[in-house]
Amino acid sequence: MASEIVIVGEMEFPKALTPTASSKPLDLLGHGITELEIHFLQIKFTAIGVYVDANVASHLQACKGKTAAEIFADDSFFDALLQAPVEKFIRVVVIKEIKGSQYGLQLENAVRDRLVAIDKYEDEEEEALGKVVEFFQGKYMKKGSLITYHFPAGAKTVEVSFLPEGKEENKVAKLTVENEDVGRMIEKWYLGGSSAVSTTTISSVAEGMAALLK
Repeated sequence: MASEIVIVGEMEFPKALTPTASSKPLDLLGHGITELEIHFLQIKFTAIGVYVDANVASHLQACKGKTAAEIFADDSFFDALLQAPVEKFIRVVVIKEIKGSQYGLQLENAVRDRLVAIDKYEDEEEEALGKVVEFFQGKYMKKGSLITYHFPAGAKTVEVSFLPEGKEENKVAKLTVENEDVGRMIEKWYLGGSSAVSTTTISSVAEGMAALLK
């Protein structure tokens, strides 16, 4: 019997999951890791799993028949993936322990820079992004801690959660990001093609989509 678990950077990821009671099962489309360079060594930082409603294929038929390498090199494909009105879920598991403030700073810089680049960083975006950074402040992310980003189909909000390593599900901390532009750039940080935080994840998503679009 085929395993229902995929190992990504030592961490276990289910091949499918259901983010909420109202969701249908989402398949693991791709996975990868982020790395930090510390004293000239590449240190694995987080493991990432990208879960997407399989119906996403119906919104990306223009790429039907493309190879994984062609999809990987095509940022317009990842723009289309980001815009597809289907449920998406990003599951991030901490490999190298880090302070929540450090993770929050990385996220803040990435989102703010993307918004500034398209001239959409106004007071509302600054306030919404500040709440996300504040959410991670004071949290210590041990190995095995879990961060998730839930993007409901057609919704303009993002559900962020954090579960410390070893804690029960009822101990999860949650935040709703209601600013559409901030939510979109968080998604783009992980799924934005050549500008995404993890090249290995983008490569794996490209392979998954090529298989889905055959």
